[in-house]
Amino acid sequence: MEHRDGDGRVAVVIVTKDRCAGLLETLARLQELPERPLVTVVDNASTDETPEAVAALAERDASVRLVRLPRNLGAAGRNCGVAVTPCPYVAFSDDDSWWAPRALETAADLLDAHPQVGLLAGRVLVGDAGKLDPTCAAMEVSPVRPAPGPGRSVLGFVACGAVVRRQAFLEVGGFRLGYGVGGEEEVFAIDMAAAGWSLSYSPSVTAHHHPSAARDPAEGRRRLQARNALRTAWLRRRPVGALRRTIQVAREAVGDRAALLGMADAAGDLVWIWHERAPVAASLDADLTRLWRAPNVLPGGAGGCRNPRPIGSRAGPPGRQVSPACGQSPSPAHASTSTSGRRC
Repeated sequence: MEHRDGDGRVAVVIVTKDRCAGLLETLARLQELPERPLVTVVDNASTDETPEAVAALAERDASVRLVRLPRNLGAAGRNCGVAVTPCPYVAFSDDDSWWAPRALETAADLLDAHPQVGLLAGRVLVGDAGKLDPTCAAMEVSPVRPAPGPGRSVLGFVACGAVVRRQAFLEVGGFRLGYGVGGEEEVFAIDMAAAGWSLSYSPSVTAHHHPSAARDPAEGRRRLQARNALRTAWLRRRPVGALRRTIQVAREAVGDRAALLGMADAAGDLVWIWHERAPVAASLDADLTRLWRAPNVLPGGAGGCRNPRPIGSRAGPPGRQVSPACGQSPSPAHASTSTSGRRC
């Protein structure tokens, strides 16, 4: 088995489902990086040959690890990858995105120099043309109050272009269960800021995103994003802010049946939202108000890769803790982990 030494400060976590060919191309690109990162693939209950292909790769290359989940946890599957990663910093990729050479090294250097930063939001270039992701363009002129860090303070990010401090990630509980993939970044960013961590946009850290052709219908993505936007507003915003955000989402949903269905889904969650509601401090809520009033903010969320993959069925109340399907170290009953991965 090949064992490769590299920058032991940062690892990569990828969540995937039923995209074997594209995932293997992404893994090949990550394996070519000069940082030689440990890569943990979290398989969200794929029904194709993904688990077998990654397991075979892990047998040949100690820098690749596999975590198999018995059900699709959506974005919360990343929690399982972070839980088993020993590196202090974790970069997220999708199965159709990868990091530029030296980007992970740059991110680790910035996080070393700024211990109060919990998340670095990198620059994401889309497609062969390398067009700047619209969310990144919005982050470049973020109206959020400055906080300690190497770049503009933000309250959102593109998940496939983010590097987190593992300590901060685990402290806030990672990505919430039940959100699927699409708009899950917003509530995570709010929780990290509420816990006292800074989030900074750093264009010197670059990721490439080539959206997969195997995409879920746009209607499903819009429904999911509208639901998640309201969930987050009702869970974390103070009353006036929550009302304003609800009105904003409703206006954006006019004439969009999928978004209206997403609003109805959120309304069906009101009971558990009421029990889990934890409004943020007034100062943070004011930052969120400034953010959503800014003319360059994208509808549907403060950040997210452009290829959300809903988990399909409606889930129960999303939890704040690291996914119970994995916890701090996945058990065989819930997730099987390749033991061939090297440690940082």
